[in-house]
Amino acid sequence: MAKVPRGYQPVAGTERTPLRGARRVGPADPGEKLTVSIRVRRRSDAPPLPEMRAWAANPAAQSRISREQFAARYGASEADLKQVAEFARANGLTVVESSAARRTVRLAGTVEQMNRAFGVELGRYESPDRTAYRGREGPVHLPNELAGIVEGVFGLDNRRMARRMSGGGDPPSLTPRQVAGLYNFPLSVNASGQTIGILEFDGGFDPGDIHGYFNSQGLTTPAVFAVGVDGSSNSPGDDADIEVALDIEVAGAVAQGANIAVFFAPFTEQGWVDIMTTAVLETGLPPDWQAPSVISISWGWAELQSIGDFTWTTAALNAVDETLQDAARLGVTVLAATGDNGSDCEIGDGRAHVNFPASDPFVTACGGTSVRNVNGNSFDEATWNDNGVTGGGISDFFPLPYWQESAGIPGSVNDGHSGRGIPDIAGHADGYSIFLGGDTQDGITGTSETAPLYAGLIALINATLADSIGYLNPILYQLGETDVFRDISDGGSNSDSGAPGYTAGVGWDACTGWGSVNGAELLNAVETLLFSMILPALG
Repeated sequence: MAKVPRGYQPVAGTERTPLRGARRVGPADPGEKLTVSIRVRRRSDAPPLPEMRAWAANPAAQSRISREQFAARYGASEADLKQVAEFARANGLTVVESSAARRTVRLAGTVEQMNRAFGVELGRYESPDRTAYRGREGPVHLPNELAGIVEGVFGLDNRRMARRMSGGGDPPSLTPRQVAGLYNFPLSVNASGQTIGILEFDGGFDPGDIHGYFNSQGLTTPAVFAVGVDGSSNSPGDDADIEVALDIEVAGAVAQGANIAVFFAPFTEQGWVDIMTTAVLETGLPPDWQAPSVISISWGWAELQSIGDFTWTTAALNAVDETLQDAARLGVTVLAATGDNGSDCEIGDGRAHVNFPASDPFVTACGGTSVRNVNGNSFDEATWNDNGVTGGGISDFFPLPYWQESAGIPGSVNDGHSGRGIPDIAGHADGYSIFLGGDTQDGITGTSETAPLYAGLIALINATLADSIGYLNPILYQLGETDVFRDISDGGSNSDSGAPGYTAGVGWDACTGWGSVNGAELLNAVETLLFSMILPALG
């Protein structure tokens, strides 16, 4: 039982339960060293943030501010950061990093020091598959005077919270650029000046492989820059290299001329919070690079580990969601893969689930299709449910967003509850070749192909507009059932591993969303929409 010091109270939203099926096998090594990230509130004198519904509905009023201005207005106050630092020093912890922009103080110390400072009892846990992690149970505690300042503490528990959304299948017959052509992307546009951000939670890339891929395709190799978060770095040498190579090669093939920033972080809650705040708010990129205007995420983790039991702490979900809202206000589009294990999401409890962060309303969730029978510009397209199954369904955490109110979002197949429906759009997930380890590797499949494909499209659109399209979902749902989308209504299902699923039908569905995107039609629609809304505002 954790010993909570006098004058401490629990931090709301930090409650933890063991990983499903895991058991505590002993205390954590008291001398083990670790870092934690403390998330601090916005400065108390910050002006009101714009109400998102009104803000998103009026592009003419969306005055974008720089990241530096945003940090000065809406970041953490120096007084709050100082108070957290004083708490750290009083408990023998070292301040590794303090960022007002990211509202984060990162502290280092031993397990023994962390137990005492945060009123927890860290232990060693093992799950049935022999996966071991350092964990805790119950909430984190902090002194009363910090209760209104600190919104979350991440890093005490280091269980895995990210899995890549790619796998293997049949050898492909299409390349990303071929699919982009079939989807009528504006491929003649040069995306120079755009930066595509890619989030990774393991692995790395060899620049020689990246050059080898683009050279083999007759394409220009993009500039690629790696940013390490929480001690992670570009570290090729394991299975996750497949994901990293896939993301870079797909996005770069579509958006020729764009720079690609690859952010690496540990696959923990702390990693998620810190990589998101870094990629959105304080990028660490070279000074001559633009900050990302679009971010692609091909990793995720199920919202629930069993019905009624969230895998994520509420504090982590809120921290990532707040950062995604900040991305919208800064004009950054964020896309995420919905997953490759259908409605089961690798939970195996016979119920339907969805993956986070694809389920967040400020993310454009990307499901999977299979492009087949290509003949010139003609092709067939079906729900992707072989060599993997597209993720999709109804969130257990996020309510139905206003822009989905007229889209015919069904209730959950579990209990009929209403919630955020995913995906929003879908695209080919049935296989590409990549270049890895000095050679071509065939049959890499997954919805992790879809997110970077559409990230490339957004970079092309942004380059054309000489501006960033930003928060995409309200726009997509204004354009539902138009020529912007190729509706997938083949009756395919995303039921998997005994979990009930959803069916692809006419209009929006929880397998393929609105369908695949006609890139040129989306560009035309956005230009028309912006012109029609901005012109009246100019009088």
